[in-house]
Amino acid sequence: MNLTDKVALVTGAGSGIGRAVAVRLAAAGAKVIVADFNEDAGARTCAELKKSGAEAAWRRTDVSKTDEVQELVAFATRTFGRLDCAVNNAGIQGELASTAECSEQNWDRIVDTNLKGVFLCMKYELQEMLRRGSGAIVNIASNFGLVGSPQMPAYSASKHGVVGLTKTAAIEVAARGIRVNAVCPGPTLTPLAQAVIEDTPGIIDAINSRLPIAEEIAQAVAWLCSDEAVFVVGGIFPVDGGYVAQ
Repeated sequence: MNLTDKVALVTGAGSGIGRAVAVRLAAAGAKVIVADFNEDAGARTCAELKKSGAEAAWRRTDVSKTDEVQELVAFATRTFGRLDCAVNNAGIQGELASTAECSEQNWDRIVDTNLKGVFLCMKYELQEMLRRGSGAIVNIASNFGLVGSPQMPAYSASKHGVVGLTKTAAIEVAARGIRVNAVCPGPTLTPLAQAVIEDTPGIIDAINSRLPIAEEIAQAVAWLCSDEAVFVVGGIFPVDGGYVAQ
C-alpha cells in the first residue's frame, strides 16, 4: 500500500489503535498529523514517527469541541498543504453500567466523544476534501456498533451511530471523489480495552482465541486509505476474528 506524499490525519493517535494506525500510515509513506487529547501520548507518537524518518506533526485536540476540530483540520492543511486521508479513531469507553443504571452524565460524555466527535471531524474533513475533489475517510466504530453489549449502552449506541453516519456520508460524497468507510474492531489489547478486561473478570478467556492486535486493525485502515480500495464505498468492516459472525 503506497501512501507516498499523502497527508493523513489520525485522531486518538496517542495510544492503542490510533497509534498503530499512525505508525502504519507513516510506514506507507504518508505525512501524518497526530491528534490526541492526551498531550504526553500524542507527543510521544509524533516523536516516534519522526524518529522513523516520517514527516509528522501533532496537535492536542478534544474532538467534542467544534472550534478545536475546525482548527485541527486547518492545522493539517497549513502544515502539509492538503488533506488526503482522515482516520477518526478518538473514543472513550466510559463507565460500565446497565441501561437502567447508566447516568446521563456518562451517556453525554461518551456520545459527545464517540459520535459527536466523529461527526465534527467528518464535517470539517469533508469540507476540505470536497474543495479538492478527493479523499478517503475511515471511521473507527466497533463490533459493538454491530451487536449489543451488556453494561455498555452509551458506548454501543455511539458506535452504532458511527456506522449509520459512515453510510450516510459515504453516499453523499462518493460521486465527488471521496470514499468513506468504517472499521469495526473487536476486543483489542489497548488501554481502552484493558479497562474492560480489568472490570469484567473472565472476559479475557471468552475473547482470547480471536483477539486481534492493534497493528492488524491498522493494516485494514491503511488499505481503506489507499488507492487499492478505490471502489470501496460505505463499507463497514468487522476486524474481530469472527466475533460478530457467530
